[in-house]
Amino acid sequence: MADYTLSDYHERSKHRPNRYAPGPGRLDWSNQPNPFRGYAGAECIHLPLAADGLATRYSDLRQGQLPSPLALDLDAIGMLFELSLAISAWKSAGDTSWALRCNPSSGNLHPTEGYLVSGHIPGLTAGVYHYASRDHALERRGVWDVPPELPGVFVGLTSIVWREAWKYGMRAFRYCQHDCGHAIAALGMAAAALGWRAHLLAAPSDVEIAALLGLDHAIGLAEREAPDCLLWIAPGDLAAPPLPPSPTQFFGTPNRLSAEQVHWPDIEHVDQLTAKPHCAPMPEPDADVAATPISAGLAGDIRAATLIRQRRSAVDFDATTHISAAKFFAILDATLPRTAVPPWSAWPWPAEVHLALFVHRVEGLEAGLYMLVRNPQALTALKAALRSDWLWQKAGPADLPLYLLVPHDLRDIARSISCGQDIAADSCYSLGMLAHYAITAGAPWRYRALYWECGLLGQVLYLEAEVAGIRGTGIGCFLDDEMHALLGLEGNAWQSLYHFTAGGAVDDPRLTLLPPYSATRTSSGKC
Repeated sequence: MADYTLSDYHERSKHRPNRYAPGPGRLDWSNQPNPFRGYAGAECIHLPLAADGLATRYSDLRQGQLPSPLALDLDAIGMLFELSLAISAWKSAGDTSWALRCNPSSGNLHPTEGYLVSGHIPGLTAGVYHYASRDHALERRGVWDVPPELPGVFVGLTSIVWREAWKYGMRAFRYCQHDCGHAIAALGMAAAALGWRAHLLAAPSDVEIAALLGLDHAIGLAEREAPDCLLWIAPGDLAAPPLPPSPTQFFGTPNRLSAEQVHWPDIEHVDQLTAKPHCAPMPEPDADVAATPISAGLAGDIRAATLIRQRRSAVDFDATTHISAAKFFAILDATLPRTAVPPWSAWPWPAEVHLALFVHRVEGLEAGLYMLVRNPQALTALKAALRSDWLWQKAGPADLPLYLLVPHDLRDIARSISCGQDIAADSCYSLGMLAHYAITAGAPWRYRALYWECGLLGQVLYLEAEVAGIRGTGIGCFLDDEMHALLGLEGNAWQSLYHFTAGGAVDDPRLTLLPPYSATRTSSGKC
């Protein structure tokens, strides 16, 4: 489709009151994609499970206080992945079981794959490795004739879009980008817990990332992996070196995830339209929105490793639980970009996503519609774009850019906009992430980055909900333009890209929780 545009995809993939975005119609369970990719014939290195010994407190991380950096070795690499992309538990019901991971995913389908690019470190030979979450292991995919010397590691993220398209059809491309953002944040938090710093690299193109990770050497019957992004992770503030060359030799054959694959032309078009070119380095970030993070003593002494691995997605709320205004303000404060606080310390671009909040059950705060403006430079534009009769009344602590738009009980509206889902109304609060879509006009690849930023926000909101004693869940099914109409938006300069909700979770007593990994694991061999 030569005249297909980014707006064509975005409009066609919207849910509407009388028509949801095109989907598969029915789920072919016999063809459900395997959630685990593996490379037959690749050497397998099982990683240590050592995160239980990590003393870093989450309260320190949310204040930007990192511990002394751990040495770069196999144990630390194991913890980096254990606290970011690994399985956190298994759930079972009857004869069925499924894995939960530290990085959440739409429908628990997990399109995101992780790769490690490393020089020689104690316990690990230089190479490009695929992270196999099922076994908490590295599969050696590529080596160089002359290995690079690296003071840190690169971690690459990719998406297997078919895993999401199997269930969600055309909208799957959006969800893959959400999940990539969750994974970026998960890696940023895990790195910080080790005393390391993660930096999402703004410069590399998709072509460069694919060549480094060997994605072009994994063709055939296996479903395609699309390059997403590359992070530089290192102890201290070591700057990223130039990218290593593509490996001179590759190993392993990727497994096929489904017997058949349904192709979605719209996804193929938007994938091509949003391909990222090589970009110039980014300027230094602007000053922080608020200098001193709000802690309110909420995180206590809970260890970061414990909090990260206990994160769960709620499936139902009790419609009675309230949280205090102090907890709510601390949750919102944690979403503000700060250059020294993870995961925002990994993010290379200005904040382009803001939170439109439906406050339902927050003690000491009036129910209503609020706006959290995460970048003060956007305040004027948002006021001009939204309804002219909104109050824009300052709320909360002085340093928190939170504004009351209208006091009202909006539970029914929140439910309706979220495809009729009760979780948007039975919670303490729900929200829509309002993104500055206009920036995609000159750089279509920023469309993906807007969703990544939403994913970072989602990951922070998940962790902060756990700290506050409630539970969160992302909402991918919402009526896009109904949300825009509520806010009074016209045109497409601003678009709601992701929704989220948090409250008192109702657990299903029929489910059993099992450990993520076997107590007996070998150090090498087959994954």
